[in-house]
Amino acid sequence: MATGLKKAGTLAGLSGILLTAAFPKIGISLLAWFALVPLLAALRGLTPTAAFRTGMLAGLAHYLTLLYWVVFTMRVYGYLPWWQCVSLLVLLAAYLALFPGIFAMALVRCCHKPIHLILLAPIFWVALEYARTFLLTGFPWSLVGYSQFNRLPIIQIADMFGVYGISFLVLLVNAAVYLLLLFAAGKAWNGVVLERRQVVRAAALALVLIGLSVLYGRHRIAAMDAAMAVAPSTRVAVIQGNIDQAVKWDPAFQIRTTKKYLDLTRSAVARQPDLVVWPETATPFYFKASPKLTGMVTDAVRQSGVPLLVGSPSVQRGTAGRPEYYNSAYLVAPDGSVAGRYDKVHLVPFGEYVPLKGLLSFVGKMVAQVGDFSAGEKGRTLAWGPERPRIGVQICFEIIFPGLCRSLVKNNAGLLVNLTNDAWFGRSSAAYQHFSMAAFRAVENRRSLVRAANTGISGIVDPAGRVVRRTDLFADAVIVDDVLVLSEKSFYTRMGDLLPLVCLFVMGTLMGLAWRAAGNDNKKKNARP
Repeated sequence: MATGLKKAGTLAGLSGILLTAAFPKIGISLLAWFALVPLLAALRGLTPTAAFRTGMLAGLAHYLTLLYWVVFTMRVYGYLPWWQCVSLLVLLAAYLALFPGIFAMALVRCCHKPIHLILLAPIFWVALEYARTFLLTGFPWSLVGYSQFNRLPIIQIADMFGVYGISFLVLLVNAAVYLLLLFAAGKAWNGVVLERRQVVRAAALALVLIGLSVLYGRHRIAAMDAAMAVAPSTRVAVIQGNIDQAVKWDPAFQIRTTKKYLDLTRSAVARQPDLVVWPETATPFYFKASPKLTGMVTDAVRQSGVPLLVGSPSVQRGTAGRPEYYNSAYLVAPDGSVAGRYDKVHLVPFGEYVPLKGLLSFVGKMVAQVGDFSAGEKGRTLAWGPERPRIGVQICFEIIFPGLCRSLVKNNAGLLVNLTNDAWFGRSSAAYQHFSMAAFRAVENRRSLVRAANTGISGIVDPAGRVVRRTDLFADAVIVDDVLVLSEKSFYTRMGDLLPLVCLFVMGTLMGLAWRAAGNDNKKKNARP
């Protein structure tokens, strides 16, 4: 028995590591299509409790290797000792590992026959990914579907099902591969041996769904290309200032930082953009609350005559008379006036506020210059002229929440702009993972995405998901390019997360029935003389 559990733990750990390797920086996206096969093999013959632990082991192996950069970030910018940084990583990984743990337990409880895996594995996984998007403020970092961001024909189904649709397809293929291996080995699941016709049907279902997804993807790419060929465009300049996070908030560097952005902007203005975009908190001061430094920026905008979208912290007096801080994006009109402001809606725990202060009082915020930030209004878009597309701004990791982008496009955003400061991540894989997730928002909503990052990766993604332009990490950079503007609202934009909601309902129903049946069995056993 102990040997069997040890083998199951080894297989679970292998699944976690293979899954991590499917994401950037390693980025072998093909691995995702069979990474969870070892975990499924490990679950054969386990009790629900043992399955939960095995799933937890897979989750720990995955999230500890995927999110290793948390230690660097908290150490360098959170100023915590190493042991606390590692402890926070382990705590985060343990929380996230609960989801594959529940996934594994649910499969063992509900899959009475091996053929049930072909549908229940993707349904349960997607249901739990969706739950992870919202529980405890949500942290949907690197959902399985994101691993396929560079496979354009496959990811086009995101305009119907979101990133969850790709996760569903990947899990279904994992289940089909496992069933093939199970049949080839002649082994049983819950005492039930697979029949040849069942394996053929499972394999056929996987192949048909992949084929349909690719055919749909090619059709949609061609349709997008045709639409983009006649679509209006706006010329956008993206400025990557490459400011060292360690000195960014030092008062001695405020003017130098501002001048650097202005110099890069002047070089871009010579190429006649319609809009200039700076990254998140590009101004190391409170815009409008620091007259001298704000004046430097607005004077430059007036001289160039080009609107500027700039990330900046902001402060205003609240209803109780206390200052309220926001992580904001200001749209500065050509005359130097503020034409609009977007305030970040989804705040970063430990980056912009400290959750559960009573329990985690020893943890400070990485943005230590201000108090806790306040959240802005969801779906607010910025207008900058009657002939220009409304701008939907997403600040930092807001871009990994599909519903936030969708709310902007539903509110008629014609252009998505992601302002971020990925200097927190150093040269780790986090910056690459963040960029890959941002690209999905373009496909889901059929909008061009402009991304401005302080130290990179900045870039432009077209409505088909192609990375048109991108910068390197830790480089001064200026991108000026025409960005296509579409007005079509995709099925996903209009209807939202129907697939994961159905999956959540099915999983909840089946788990409820399974627990009820288990409870009835226990009553019968206890009633026996």
